[in-house]
Amino acid sequence: MYRVWNFLTNYSLLLILGALIALVWANTNPDSYHHFVEFVIWDHAPIGHLHDGHRTLTLHYLVNDILMAFFFAIAAKEVWEAIILKNGSLRGKKAATPLFATLGGMLGPISVYLGLALLMGSDTYNAVANGWAIPTATDIAFSYLVGRIVFGAGHPAVRFLLLLAIADDAAGLIILAVFYPSGDLAPVWLLFSFGAALAVYILANWLPRRLDRGNQARPNSTWVRKNLHVLPYAIAACASWYGFMRSGLHPALGLLPIVVTIPHADRAFGIFSEAEQYLTDLLNQIEHALKHPVEVVLFFFGLLNAGVEFSSMGDATWLVLAGLLIGKPVGILIFGWIAAVPLRLGIPAGMRIIDLVVVGCVAAIGFTVSLFVASVAFDPGPVQDAAKMGALFSFAAAGVSIAAGKIFRVQKQTL
Repeated sequence: MYRVWNFLTNYSLLLILGALIALVWANTNPDSYHHFVEFVIWDHAPIGHLHDGHRTLTLHYLVNDILMAFFFAIAAKEVWEAIILKNGSLRGKKAATPLFATLGGMLGPISVYLGLALLMGSDTYNAVANGWAIPTATDIAFSYLVGRIVFGAGHPAVRFLLLLAIADDAAGLIILAVFYPSGDLAPVWLLFSFGAALAVYILANWLPRRLDRGNQARPNSTWVRKNLHVLPYAIAACASWYGFMRSGLHPALGLLPIVVTIPHADRAFGIFSEAEQYLTDLLNQIEHALKHPVEVVLFFFGLLNAGVEFSSMGDATWLVLAGLLIGKPVGILIFGWIAAVPLRLGIPAGMRIIDLVVVGCVAAIGFTVSLFVASVAFDPGPVQDAAKMGALFSFAAAGVSIAAGKIFRVQKQTL
């Protein structure tokens, strides 16, 4: 139990604290809370929300659009390693069934969300339709925590759940980029972002290694590493973020092109692995340097986004919950079964088909990413607040998961 609590304090406690403070504050003094959220840091700023023809940098924009870029960069790092490394978890046949299950875990919630909205009438459907992606999200940290509680740390279903959550993150990043632009699209600015990524890769990564060919001392690569370290990538990251902001894509995704250019290890121990802190590659060093700052960012993300009044519950609340609590388990079960049985891709040894239902219940915890998608899917107002409430209530999936584990007689396995 100590290891579970240690994991919670390392990855989730500040986020939960921020969300709880926001809920209490918004329901006791909503005016001061909303004034705090929209506090203007810099009027007529070069970056920020467009307002009356000029940009205004608010506290909400600083956290959601600038600082959350570091959170998505860390998520992208895990996805990138899972894809690019020889032992990557999203490579080969072992990833096939989790990837199929991920597809079901996205199509299921979308079908339930939009299907129920359609049954509620055209007015409701038109009001909430743009939030279809909210219940597709899986919060990796909380799902991992609950998965360990339900299955035990050594159960193969925990590994399966992690693969599914990582793939879900990758799909979520694509959905955010494609379907939820932050403004009018100006794709030419993406050339600026990808140009910055290409330049830093060539100058700080490829070229030094090219010059060091045949020289085991690697003088050029060593000089770049010791004297420049993270500086070239930091400059490129700023340029890439600015390009995303001007392109109309959500700027919180602006660091993604840079992540893939940073020198990485030839192996990964897996997400949340303590062993990765001992790797000496620059990508892991950057991730571990960002770990505690990102925890603080997540506290403010919870504080600035979870402050919704309980009176704001509405149709979007129940649609998000139905998408997560019904669509996720059903979609993961159906698509996981198709992959494992008719397609004969199989499931990990020691895992049963019925365990997919429990995995689906655990994956229904949307929270962090669901909150983020809700904040970009709808303009501030009753529908956004109702959708956010659904994302917050997705914590109920933890209780549902524990109950499902009991009903389907999950045998806990320790390491």
